[in-house]
Amino acid sequence: MTLRIDRRSFLVTGTLGTGAFLLPGFAYAQSVAALTGFTHSVASGEPAADSMLLWTRYVPANGGPAKLRAEISETADFVRIAGGGEQVTGPWRDHTAKIVATGLKPGTRYFYRFVAPDGTMSPVGRTKTLPVGPTRRFGIGIFSCSNMGFGWFNAYGHAAAREDLDLWVHLGDYYYEYKPGDYPTDEQAIAARVPQPLHECLALADYRLRYASYRSDPDLQELHAAKPCIVQWDDHETANDSWEGGAENHQADEGDWDMRKAAAIQAWREWMPVSEAPWGSYAIGALATLFRTESRLLYRTRQPDIGAFFFEADPIKALTNFRDGAWQSPAATMLGTEQEAWLAQAMRASVRAGQHWQVAGFGTIMGNLVAPPATESWLAPDAGRKARMIAKAGVISGKLGLPLNYDSWGGYPAARARFLKAAQAAGANLLVICGDSHNAWAFDLGQDGKPAGVEFAGHSVTSPGYEDSLAADPRAIAAGLVAANPELKWCDTSRRGYMALTLTPEKATNDWLFVDTIATRTPRASVGYSASVTRGRNVMA
Repeated sequence: MTLRIDRRSFLVTGTLGTGAFLLPGFAYAQSVAALTGFTHSVASGEPAADSMLLWTRYVPANGGPAKLRAEISETADFVRIAGGGEQVTGPWRDHTAKIVATGLKPGTRYFYRFVAPDGTMSPVGRTKTLPVGPTRRFGIGIFSCSNMGFGWFNAYGHAAAREDLDLWVHLGDYYYEYKPGDYPTDEQAIAARVPQPLHECLALADYRLRYASYRSDPDLQELHAAKPCIVQWDDHETANDSWEGGAENHQADEGDWDMRKAAAIQAWREWMPVSEAPWGSYAIGALATLFRTESRLLYRTRQPDIGAFFFEADPIKALTNFRDGAWQSPAATMLGTEQEAWLAQAMRASVRAGQHWQVAGFGTIMGNLVAPPATESWLAPDAGRKARMIAKAGVISGKLGLPLNYDSWGGYPAARARFLKAAQAAGANLLVICGDSHNAWAFDLGQDGKPAGVEFAGHSVTSPGYEDSLAADPRAIAAGLVAANPELKWCDTSRRGYMALTLTPEKATNDWLFVDTIATRTPRASVGYSASVTRGRNVMA
């Protein structure tokens, strides 16, 4: 039987357990009108040494308001309650609740749960506060680009079972806004993985329903219930290639952009274990400071579009003028001046405090990346005219030093330079982590001819990478990309999974883990590549 998540088949996983997701016929046993109780398990986030944000969703039988109580304890039996709080939730916030538990011990594992007015209890979650003082080791699981339609979230399932990771970081594209049949196409889609609504997300109700679909996934529920998660959005939480004033996937007949953006942000804040602050920093003992950033919706200027240059009488001249002029504009920004100033100051403060590492999370890759001359040869023999034109344009641009992707930091070179110069001036041991591209990358980041930091860029949980559009051997593609891009030290353009970053006082090591498959629910994965950087060097070993 095909398991389809739709309005008549929401999963009461919070009440019956995530195993119910796999029971034949269970998905048809409940209607959305009858869905009550703790509907989507629990989650934690915004960790500190002495506090933790706790999340759940509870719908009472009458669909109205309900007062929930959160309890947190060092033991699974909850004999001694260490903290918690109460909150009234209701339909105005899609029945979600976020309660910050304070007065906790640093570096301590906790169990937590929510209690409803009728005495029923949510599933029990596990979480861990951040350490203080000297910290010998800290592990972070890093995820991005989770498109339900393309397959199963086996990366989440594999990570959730690990005991050697202390924290999750999700760098965006937590879900995708497209209608079923667009991305993935009907031919690409896994029949059992069709999220609601059955149209593109435009309004608040749409975004809420899309979250409800994704959060019904058992592996995503287990991930959230296992460890705290620091979450930031990228573009697909609203619309593809979004910026402050619009998006590639927002057309005039789809309503007002500001209203759509506000609806998406509201749903994100309801459904994610996040604070209201758009960016923030997290001290991991004396070991590292992790910076959560916002580089998509609030201040990002519009991405450059070079397509028209190829139809001019002299495309090379037009591209050269763009490269030497508009592309270099200091007004082009991803973070905005306020956040840039905050991040520069926060990195300086972290270094002055003696933190060994400064870890900055961004949605899109920072490493310089151009299309190699061999790009056209990587296409399938039957590739269409449009694909060949795009590949040819990329090669021409690459020969002029123009980037492969303008929706990444490649479209904002002055902003990239400002950030890297700030890291150098602070004396930071900079680790950049990011997602978005669906492929795996390892960059040495440089500025003004000097090392500025390293970048560990993550592959997707399920969304396809270059293997979806290129027919060449992935090893040949990787070799060509590395040869054409001095900052790029390694890449993989064909496999899905997640990253695991291990921090110690003197070394940071990143593993790229690749799942066996996303076609079936099989949470097996293995390390495909590892890269390390020694403190004080800002280049990979």
